[in-house]
Amino acid sequence: MSRLWAKVAGLFRSKSFIGADKTGNKYFSRMEEIDGLVKEKRWVVFRREEDPTSVPVEWICWLNGQRKRAPTPEEMAELEARRERVKLNVARLKREEEERKAREGTGRKITSIGKVEGPDLSSFVRHFPPDSKGDKPEEASEEADQSRVKEHEPEIVTAEPPEPKTTEPSGSGSSFRPGTWQPPS
Repeated sequence: MSRLWAKVAGLFRSKSFIGADKTGNKYFSRMEEIDGLVKEKRWVVFRREEDPTSVPVEWICWLNGQRKRAPTPEEMAELEARRERVKLNVARLKREEEERKAREGTGRKITSIGKVEGPDLSSFVRHFPPDSKGDKPEEASEEADQSRVKEHEPEIVTAEPPEPKTTEPSGSGSSFRPGTWQPPS
């Protein structure tokens, strides 16, 4: 009953505004006593519909308790600028790599988007000997299919007569029976 009362009372307690991000989400916290322990509750109120992907990583860390202090607007601006620099560096490195490949002539340039050709397997196929059975590819493939079917057929196993019991343990072969061996007395 005390937990229910604490939750109802918590709805009317004051919440403290901690901050907001650039998308307009607002972050709050309040102190609650649960089973004699005072804990800080943190939550977000979304600006539009509830979209967890709109919450920046720094605020997610604060909500989960991985950060003690909420991110400041200056910190958020600095991190955004750093992310932008990283994007520009990645674009520059890609451009330099394409230029280097064009100079060396080793890179394949993608001319169209859509279906991509598979790898050239002709050098790989040359390592295998030509099929000697059958003059036509259809005959060779039929023979190969029949040989595969024969490989997967179950073998007929005949039961061998059981070996005589010995005082020494044996653990392999068709005579093995779990729990039947007794130590010599």
